[in-house]
Amino acid sequence: MSTTALASPVVVVGPCASGKSTLVRGLLSHGIEARVCAQEHSAIPTLWRHRGRPILIGLTVELETIRIRRQPRWSKALYEAQLERLASAFANADALIHTDILSSEAVLQRALAFLVTSNGLSSGGSTPWDGR
Repeated sequence: MSTTALASPVVVVGPCASGKSTLVRGLLSHGIEARVCAQEHSAIPTLWRHRGRPILIGLTVELETIRIRRQPRWSKALYEAQLERLASAFANADALIHTDILSSEAVLQRALAFLVTSNGLSSGGSTPWDGR
């Protein structure tokens, strides 16, 4: 798949340790224009729209998984604050991928499957593709 096949660039959002950077590297290696939007660090609920309406992929992860991937004492309050900041992005996501039990390759494959299935057409957040 090349970037010319997509209607818009891909933006990936999610809490810390959800796999955003790894997924973007994988998408870029397949010739897909993609970037991370570190929404969880921003007070701007629509930061993901900064450059227009992208194809928005949201990565979700549970607190316990973050603690395994990052730090055992990762606070519940910090996790909940990140989810609150990401609420707008998740509500408007074209695809949601739950990364808890997936390898980084499996996350990439699910994202690629979504992009092929949707032909890169943005759904505007009405019913996100759920890559469980």
